[in-house]
Amino acid sequence: MQPLSGKVAIVTGSGRGIGRAIALAFAGAGASICCAARTWEQINATASTIVESDGQAFACLVDVTSEANVQRMVRETVERFGGLDILVINAGVDLDPHPVEQSRTELWKQTLETNLTGAYYCAKAAIPYLRQRGAGKIITIGSGLGHQGYPGSAAYACSKAALWMLTRILAQELIGDNISVNELIPGPVTTASSSLDPQHSVIGKYPGEWKKLPEDVVPLALFLATQPDCGPTAQSFSLMRRER
Repeated sequence: MQPLSGKVAIVTGSGRGIGRAIALAFAGAGASICCAARTWEQINATASTIVESDGQAFACLVDVTSEANVQRMVRETVERFGGLDILVINAGVDLDPHPVEQSRTELWKQTLETNLTGAYYCAKAAIPYLRQRGAGKIITIGSGLGHQGYPGSAAYACSKAALWMLTRILAQELIGDNISVNELIPGPVTTASSSLDPQHSVIGKYPGEWKKLPEDVVPLALFLATQPDCGPTAQSFSLMRRER
């Protein structure tokens, strides 16, 4: 039997990069997938790839900064597949990689609205349905910059630091429901948005660090998704080779 057979997962930001790789891998492991993001062509391509491989998936156009959008995403997933077992909070942006003095206030707000408030909306909407299944997994895609900031990364680093705290609080709140909540830190990953990711600008500062492809993140994501109900929670799992 496939390790995620019978499971239902939502993967935000699954039109490209890490989110797409995780969605494809979870589907390959037997899960039914809601492929969610803001760009229809990309999520439709992800969902179509899964369906063409005899998997179950649908594309859901969603802006995670809209609570109504997020609630609709979760509701449609449950209506299509009968429940929800796994939530991967992957949608994220880095819109203003500049020192605070030169930063733009509106871009600061947009970064936090996507990376933090969007994650809050996703978790809040998903929890009742995860609880109905008697167990569940929430995986937040964090960043090393959320544990150790770097000049010129204020909005992104602060949003990811807050996401790590939200991860720990959710884990404590949901441990009695067998819902585990863990952070996955990919480290530098080569994606279409790499030029906007401050992790790529600092990689040379840390000898031995390596740039990964999105597919390199998949084994750790599968590990977290397939842990037992009483498995790890409130933990940060990192693919980075340096201390944070």
